[in-house]
Amino acid sequence: MTRNFKRIETKLIHSGEPEPRIQGAVSMPIFQSAMFEYAGETSYHDLQYIRLNNTPNHLALHEKLAALESAEAALVTASGMAAISATLLTVLASGDHLLAQDCLYGGTHDFLTKDFPSFGLSYDFINGNDPESWKRKLRPNTKAIYVEPMTNPLLEVADHRAIVKFAKTHGLVSIIDNTFASPVNFRPLEWGFDLSVHSCTKYLNGHSDIVAGAVSGSANRIEPIKHKLDRLGGSLDPHACFLLHRGMKTLAVRVKVQNESALRIAEFLEKHPRIAKVNYPGLQSHLQHQRARDLFDGFGGMLSFELKEGVEAAEAFLRNTVLPIIAPSLGGVETLLTRPATTSHSGLSPEDRQRLGITDSLIRLSVGIEATEEIIEDFERALQLIPKNAS
Repeated sequence: MTRNFKRIETKLIHSGEPEPRIQGAVSMPIFQSAMFEYAGETSYHDLQYIRLNNTPNHLALHEKLAALESAEAALVTASGMAAISATLLTVLASGDHLLAQDCLYGGTHDFLTKDFPSFGLSYDFINGNDPESWKRKLRPNTKAIYVEPMTNPLLEVADHRAIVKFAKTHGLVSIIDNTFASPVNFRPLEWGFDLSVHSCTKYLNGHSDIVAGAVSGSANRIEPIKHKLDRLGGSLDPHACFLLHRGMKTLAVRVKVQNESALRIAEFLEKHPRIAKVNYPGLQSHLQHQRARDLFDGFGGMLSFELKEGVEAAEAFLRNTVLPIIAPSLGGVETLLTRPATTSHSGLSPEDRQRLGITDSLIRLSVGIEATEEIIEDFERALQLIPKNAS
């Protein structure tokens, strides 16, 4: 009997699980075998082999991910950047041009600015909130448009309806990095995007213990990306597949807690006299708050903020906190703090960071699942300990 699961909470637990269960195992076993017996496959890409991302562990994840994002197909990769690079190098060929949102994850920005030229690819950055300007950047060889639901690290929310309409009008492949939102808060394919990529290292796995990526979309778009990935070699190890499969089952409960906690922390910080600015789409003061309400089922667990006293105060705040871990990355059960200028966006030039509004004093917060009250108490204490003359 084919089972159709309606809600994402149920899909997370039951979609993609083997039927019948393997030897009755409730948890998906780890198939730690590099290769599998030949079974009459006629295509190289269908041979079961770890590098071809089609072992039983991979296939279970593909089906579960596709169900979460309302996609026909999905593919897991060795990292988020493997998903991003394989997707872009499949959609684009030498001589093609990409439109990309101007505030992106630093690794993606570096891939465009430092690696695209060697592939014969070109790009232009666009303001996600200025649809009128996009057509001016369009070229005859423009083939795709690339955005994020909430930008990293400034949490801007682009006009995603306009992006989808623009892409369809001009025959572009629309790609979105859905890492910050997660499928719990946003399912881009339901809004008309062609491809959704993830760093599964973050919310999908949620436990800060693997690196992985994924891309979801129609079957005819995912198949060539798989073939490209087969050749590039960005395969996910079966044990990492197992950990991702296990971690995803708690995604809904984790993200709901993080949504609620992040909003309360953002409201606390916005009212604090030592905070200059808070970037969080759940705040009514956020410039795209109403758009975020219309698009998302939750505002996410990420926010960023600046202290009035500048870099020294930001560093003092990081030192003074006790509960958060000072580390890059995001989306885990632990609360993490970092300065993007020294971590995720350190590859950008100071001029580029300044142009985008990523100041040296900006602090990015990934809210975990600890008690919200304890996080706020720790932040209050850390802010009080900053010397008054910090600047």
